[in-house]
Amino acid sequence: MDRLLTGIPASGGVAVGTVHLLRWEVPDVPHRLIPEDQVPAELRRFHAAVDRAKERLRHVRARVEAAAGREEAAIFDVQHSILEDTDLLANVEEFIRQKLAAEKAFDLVMLEWRQRFARHSVAMLRERVSDLTDVHIRVLSLLLELPDHDPVDLARGERAILVTHDLTPGLTVQLDREAIVGIATDAGTRTSHVAILARSLRLPAVVGLRTAAHSLAGGERAVLDGTAGSLAINPTDAEIEEFRERARQEDVIEAELKRLADLESVTLDGVPVTLRANVDLPEEAEMAHESGAEGVGLMRTEFLVVGRATMPDEEEQYRSYRRVVEAFAGKPVVIRTFDIGGDKLPVGGFPTEPNPFLGWRAIRMCLDQPAIFRTQLRALMRAGVHGDLRIMLPLVVSVAEVRQSRALMAEAAGELEERGVEFRRDLPLGVMVETPAAAVAADTFAREVAFLSIGTNDLVQYTLAVDRGNANLANRFTPLHPAVLRLIRRVVDMGEQAQLEVSVCGEMASQPLMAYALLGLGVRQMSVAARSLPLVKRIVRGISVRDAEVAATAALHAATAADAEEELVRRLRDSIGDLALH
Repeated sequence: MDRLLTGIPASGGVAVGTVHLLRWEVPDVPHRLIPEDQVPAELRRFHAAVDRAKERLRHVRARVEAAAGREEAAIFDVQHSILEDTDLLANVEEFIRQKLAAEKAFDLVMLEWRQRFARHSVAMLRERVSDLTDVHIRVLSLLLELPDHDPVDLARGERAILVTHDLTPGLTVQLDREAIVGIATDAGTRTSHVAILARSLRLPAVVGLRTAAHSLAGGERAVLDGTAGSLAINPTDAEIEEFRERARQEDVIEAELKRLADLESVTLDGVPVTLRANVDLPEEAEMAHESGAEGVGLMRTEFLVVGRATMPDEEEQYRSYRRVVEAFAGKPVVIRTFDIGGDKLPVGGFPTEPNPFLGWRAIRMCLDQPAIFRTQLRALMRAGVHGDLRIMLPLVVSVAEVRQSRALMAEAAGELEERGVEFRRDLPLGVMVETPAAAVAADTFAREVAFLSIGTNDLVQYTLAVDRGNANLANRFTPLHPAVLRLIRRVVDMGEQAQLEVSVCGEMASQPLMAYALLGLGVRQMSVAARSLPLVKRIVRGISVRDAEVAATAALHAATAADAEEELVRRLRDSIGDLALH
């Protein structure tokens, strides 16, 4: 092979295909002046590029609508309207008449517009920045005659490995899932949006490659190994066969694990452990049920918002929630209210912030936008009629937020009563423990809620002050840090004292070694990616809680995350062998 690029394993599996580069970023534009007599031709060149961009948007919109639906495709209507804005076009024309080349004239105007919108006092206008950026990239690419890198333009039957700096939600909506067989990004970690998305789509993925998008030319033959975290460029036929043999071995192991789907999730010493599934999209519910999940421990609702120009109405939300609830026929389905912000930014639906992870996100946004929140609560209460639906609030740090949410639930119930719509008023309300504040104050929440669920992705991030999406810090994102383990133990203890169910729904529970640690810390309910359910069940059925508690106690008293991992690895290998660690 020419070279082997290594990153972070994000979603297991092996994909063989051709590199499809997506360089979706504003290009550098040289400063170029034109002679006076070329001004008319330059104006025509500019308008031709705008017309081609609008035609391109119509094409993309049609493709997305056919694949994902009208609501998801609506984001391109906003971008189309920007290209028809008379003030914007007039500003560019004025620069061209001053003998500035069309690409530089457009670049200057778009930079000024983006800065002005980003600083605007009206939130709705601040929300247009991402759309302006997309238009900026699209038209400049045409004016500079750069390659067209739209991810939707892949030939039917093509096996493409998508390589990009980062897969934003706005780009995600354009993915042709029939043509893309793997995803590789320069940014990201195991718990970033793109990694979770890839696991949901069951696509092999590697993140944190850092330089792949700029070091590759596109069109190379490649093998992506999502289990090892590598991207092999131009491998030989013999090397490809080695990768395929490894994939076949993984398939055999996966088939063996799937046989566990119908077996009880109980430890060797007779302790039952409830295993539920994380669901990102309604269509995943059936697959999760077939994998043996005892319900849904976390249904993320951001799919309804991310990549769209408008918020979903009550009816659309109700249909999505009902589909998942009915798929599990009476088993618990925990649905998290909108966790928008951080790395889950909707197109045109969220203000630009310098530090979104610590900003206006999740429950903060919901409480500050009561009309949006009540719409979601009404849809949830209506869907609750069809099964055991439970509501979970994200990023809560104060009991006051729980009480405000209950008040809005009461208002939503009153609105449904006035309409004469069937709904369930007494839905259990729980909180997601994702910050040190919530973990330390878990005893105060225990008196106010029906259940606690530990979101380890953000808990690790906020406890260690490590951005979970920063590839440069990936080796510092250590869930086995003693501080994290002690916070988890505290939440479990507080839940036991209050006789509340405490579950873990973050990615930590999907990793065998971490699941072993969680069992030793007293966790008896876990929610994991559907693909990980059989492997976690194998861990549960292959160990005793007594041994796991000894291992977890050693990890709790370790000085570093590495020391904690060493203790856990050694004891888990003794119980279940090397397969447990993969």
